[in-house]
Amino acid sequence: MHYSKLKISKDATSRLRSIKQKTHITPNLLCRYALMQSLEDGPLGDIPLPDQEGQEFNAYTLTGELTELLLALVRSVEERRGEPALSDEVLMARVRGHIHRGVGSLSVRVKSPSDLVMLAAQAP
Repeated sequence: MHYSKLKISKDATSRLRSIKQKTHITPNLLCRYALMQSLEDGPLGDIPLPDQEGQEFNAYTLTGELTELLLALVRSVEERRGEPALSDEVLMARVRGHIHRGVGSLSVRVKSPSDLVMLAAQAP
């Protein structure tokens, strides 16, 4: 599946600005990290999906050469056995949801670039 653009939530955009000020890491890289952080926490379940009123990323800027891998990981975490495969629209909504949840987590846990290194070191 290919996508051209993805808009994240207004809240995630605001939190990304704050994290960028502390870490000097660009929002697209922070979104990749947030996505992976959220995937480690498992499926989104029934939480409401975020709005699309925030920053817009083009596909290559957001996921780069990892697009197919990241989308496959989201599918793997979100699809349950015996249920139909996620539509492309639902898949992209789940990507936004994982970015939103991951950015929320990072905004609480990251105060400096070394905090990101520590989080990565703790990952299973």
